[in-house]
Amino acid sequence: MSRLGSLRSGPLGVRSFRLLAGGQFTSTIGDYCYAVALPWLVLSNHGGAILLGTVLACYGVPRMVLIPVGGVLADKVGPRTVMLAADAGRCVLVAVLALLAARHTASLAALGPLAAGIGAGEGLFIPASFAIMPSLLGGGQLAAGNAISTAAVQAGSLLGPALGGALVAATHASTWAFGIDAGSFAVSALTLTLIPRKAAAQTVSAAAAEAAETGAGDGENQGVLALLKRSRVLQVLLVVVIAANLAGGGEGEVALPSLAHARFGAAGYGALLACFAVGGVIGTLSAARTGGLRRPAVFASMVFLVSSVAIALTPYLGGEAGAAAMLFVTGATSGLGNVTILTVMQKWAPPALLGRVMSALMLCAFGSFPLSVAISGVLVRHIGPTPFFPVAGGVVAVAILGGLTQREFRELGARTGGDADDAGASAVVAEKGAGG
Repeated sequence: MSRLGSLRSGPLGVRSFRLLAGGQFTSTIGDYCYAVALPWLVLSNHGGAILLGTVLACYGVPRMVLIPVGGVLADKVGPRTVMLAADAGRCVLVAVLALLAARHTASLAALGPLAAGIGAGEGLFIPASFAIMPSLLGGGQLAAGNAISTAAVQAGSLLGPALGGALVAATHASTWAFGIDAGSFAVSALTLTLIPRKAAAQTVSAAAAEAAETGAGDGENQGVLALLKRSRVLQVLLVVVIAANLAGGGEGEVALPSLAHARFGAAGYGALLACFAVGGVIGTLSAARTGGLRRPAVFASMVFLVSSVAIALTPYLGGEAGAAAMLFVTGATSGLGNVTILTVMQKWAPPALLGRVMSALMLCAFGSFPLSVAISGVLVRHIGPTPFFPVAGGVVAVAILGGLTQREFRELGARTGGDADDAGASAVVAEKGAGG
């Protein structure tokens, strides 16, 4: 009964949060059905790898370009409104894809604009999805809410490919998989419609708005570029995010499949990815208890340093079992550290700039990916996959240790009674006002 009471008093006891988490879980399942259905549609209709790559580029470029726009819109019109519009638009576009799949149509003229529209919708959606949480939960519930929401997305990413693959295999077409994706966007849009427009009382956003009305948020309207210029902690964090993702993207997308192809085979590669995913879910859920940390940035940094060691050791611990163990640790530490930092930034960012701060973080993470895989491909080709892992782990460690040399970074989110950075003063006031 005590555990049930804890659930009711925690994030799951908040109706708006349950709606958001349920909608995102459903939408993620649909996203991964799409990820299976699109390549099948192209390749099974004589499209070839070049067409597939072009269509994927049509999706990826608008997504990256519109992430900053999504952050601005989230701040100006509200994250809920942006997410709702993005989901409604993608529902229509994916439904059109289902019709094309039913007609076995796979040309660049047909698929390119649809992929671009879907990618644009995701670019708008991403920063809003991170900015909405403080309007639903109080400061004391924010870490647990981020953990549960992220775990729900991870669970959807495990179920989605299996469902999409089963539908495509059973029907020998992409139509039903696209239909599931369109339906998932409709469900997500419905859940967002049921969430109230105004921030609930006692949430971080509500307290921040009250603080701003009393003069605590006077510096919030200067813009995210002005915030970046005067905020040492934001500068350091963005550099750390870029450096860590430059190493992590290549490790996961180039070096790991190359290592598995050479040593473990396709089944072994699948097992390695499963271990990473399970670790990620466990680490993410563990982050629910990090809301009361005195120095969360230092804690997250220590966690990421453990991750860097696990990355470096992945190919050196006696074959597939050792690699699986290290990938489990990497997934767990990544999930724990990412949710911890996300929660700190949601509390720290000035409320009027929250969407734009989130978009800056996401742009650094997503924007570094193409360069990461390109550089990693060259390195893996010349030195092989095995030596690449300690290189990647070393880059992550250097990035984290570099961040820790900066006092402002170490004190980010610290409960010391003082402001770690004057740029975050309004958010610090808001956090105190929310009882966080």
